[in-house]
Amino acid sequence: MAQTQKQGKPTDSQPDEWQQDLNKQPIAGQNYGLSGTHPEKAGLNAYEIKELHDKLAEYTHEELKQITLLPVGSRLEQGAKYIDLNDPQRNEFTAMGGMEASDDNWYVPKTEVSYQLWNRLIGVQNPERLGEASES
Repeated sequence: MAQTQKQGKPTDSQPDEWQQDLNKQPIAGQNYGLSGTHPEKAGLNAYEIKELHDKLAEYTHEELKQITLLPVGSRLEQGAKYIDLNDPQRNEFTAMGGMEASDDNWYVPKTEVSYQLWNRLIGVQNPERLGEASES
């Protein structure tokens, strides 16, 4: 009986001749690239961007330093929550595969900001959710 399978070892690094046709972008949607798997770890913070000082005037310097921004060119993690500080309404959104930070965005990943600071950024007014509830 003729054997029709590709010859070689399971660790053979030679791709199948049809692999490019079947999977044109093998890592699309994954958070890999020049900045590594977690670009937000090496990103700037809001304190380092002078334009954000006016937009976030009600925040202290220490709070601005806690707001991590994605570097330009980094892919957003699919399913993760973000806000864009360039968006006047600062609506929270869930990233989809293929989304990328551009020059027009200041994306803040929810995972990199404290719960109370995130709530302030998205406009929550409830003192209990902002950590300002009275102890009475």
